Amino acid sequence: MAGADADADADADADADAAPTCNREAELKQFDDTKAGVKGLVDAGVSTVPRIFRHPPEDLPRLSAAAADSDDQAALRVPVVDIGSIGCCRRRRAEAVDAVREAASRWGFFQLANHVVPSCVTDGLIGGVKGFHEEDAEVKKRFYSRERERKVKYASNFDLYQSAAANWRDTLTCVFDGSLDPADDLPQICREAIMDFRDHILGVAEALCELLSEALGLSPDYLRSMNCAIRQLMVAHYYPSCPEPELTLGTAKHTDPSFLTVLLQDEIGGLQVLHQGRWVDVSPIPGALVVNIGDLLQLVSNDKFKSIEHRVLASAKGPRISVAVFFNPSFDEKKPYGPVKELLSETNPPAYRDVTVAEYIMNYLTKGLTSSSLDAFKL
Repeated sequence: MAGADADADADADADADAAPTCNREAELKQFDDTKAGVKGLVDAGVSTVPRIFRHPPEDLPRLSAAAADSDDQAALRVPVVDIGSIGCCRRRRAEAVDAVREAASRWGFFQLANHVVPSCVTDGLIGGVKGFHEEDAEVKKRFYSRERERKVKYASNFDLYQSAAANWRDTLTCVFDGSLDPADDLPQICREAIMDFRDHILGVAEALCELLSEALGLSPDYLRSMNCAIRQLMVAHYYPSCPEPELTLGTAKHTDPSFLTVLLQDEIGGLQVLHQGRWVDVSPIPGALVVNIGDLLQLVSNDKFKSIEHRVLASAKGPRISVAVFFNPSFDEKKPYGPVKELLSETNPPAYRDVTVAEYIMNYLTKGLTSSSLDAFKL
């Protein structure tokens, strides 16, 4: 009987352990089935953060941590790179290359000033994205999907069923790989704004690839010739105001599975980058874009440039709007990518094996939003 009692107790314990998982799965599906996203919760008047959005305490900001003094704050300011006049002034270009090299190797992040995207275009995109996310729920539901193959889709948390805790945000995703038809695929309310921004941001990416190539000691067209930025994934995030921002995150800490990321953020703030073991605000600068190194650029640069963890805080202020464009090679590219041979030597051997884009992305998708996937390809 004692053995039977022990078995029964063990079964009861197992059932108790399994219950939270089952409940969580049901809660995730219940939320997902609304197709209304986090904004739907806010519109319904939620006053507490649902359990599926609650992050472990160790992943949340430590509100009791002492603030750094002003000198320390200045020392930890994310670099700003001014690319105005680089096309007509050799000295200015050399200064920009040096600044990009320093930022990409030490921070993995920088803010880009005096780029070619007009304020009317950036303002139009922020307004268009806000307009989409605040449209009638029935209109948005037509775009709600978790199908990987869809070029344009709206959802809350692409890794909703994989992550340990959901993030307090909704996202409109657009894939530009040559097959998207703007007139048929993009929401009417933000169609023109998205296409205007995309047309301008391609020029920014081209200029950045040249500067990054020169910063590595390569010819200006080196990275572009590798087709590293031929595919663009645009994610237009909407972070609603949060009733309990101390319990969740807008976006959990992660690195980007891209070659290069260019971000437009509004004036609210909340983006942070991990630098020297401390979370540093990427404070919005009017007119500036945020640029960060992705995992694939760290790989091909053989760790000369760093893909750094970053996150977005939840806030009682909002909504916060941001639009990130991830530049990548084509997923159909058969040629593997590895550390650039010109950067290697006996004292600087390759840190990674060659990997195809498809292999890298599939590895990322199995894990969801997380820290770098590069460890899987280290030699």
